[in-house]
Amino acid sequence: MTTEELATQYGYGHPPRGARDVRELGIPLDTFFLEDSKGRRMAAYRFADPDKVRRGMLGGRKVSSKEFKHGLMEANGCRCRVCLQPYQDRYLQVDHRVPYEVAGDAAVDERRSQDYMLLCGSCNRAKSWSCEHCPNWRDVKKPSVCERCYWAYPESYNHVATEDIRRLDLAWAGNEVADYDQLKAQAAKAKAPMPQFVREVLKAAIRRPKAVRPNIKL
Repeated sequence: MTTEELATQYGYGHPPRGARDVRELGIPLDTFFLEDSKGRRMAAYRFADPDKVRRGMLGGRKVSSKEFKHGLMEANGCRCRVCLQPYQDRYLQVDHRVPYEVAGDAAVDERRSQDYMLLCGSCNRAKSWSCEHCPNWRDVKKPSVCERCYWAYPESYNHVATEDIRRLDLAWAGNEVADYDQLKAQAAKAKAPMPQFVREVLKAAIRRPKAVRPNIKL
């Protein structure tokens, strides 16, 4: 099936999205290229080796029940697991720690809460972008690689999408906004981008011989 056939015969204008939907159902597809009726290069799709059908994904994603989500909130608090910012439950989304594209879905009655986490919309979108550009997500699809990634286990990881990177997602809310505004003003005075300025402030605090350790309560 070519992208031209999808458009002219079926009125479908987003072939890559359609191909991804099929792959997310556990059905392997090969992508190759042909010329369309005007001689331009176009993508085409065909079913791949049936032995590569991924059984855990057949039938598509399974919807999480309200009870399952509330169980995650009771276990981990009503906060995003990445930025740790508290949110009302309607702003939190149940997320596979290891992406669905890599590991599929366990049967609903076999789901383990530790394989899922709650993310705010912003962190979920950031994770999706990072995962979709990760070589393990695109080609290798080894769950063990994802299990050591920041986006699966931000509390314990050794890479970000296979890159040797350490990441920290911060949010300021409520009374903390004044602290952010002060940081922003100081960064502007130093003519430094905020991420760079915050990094230097943290570096200075770490290197200070008798740095005051804050009393942190989560």
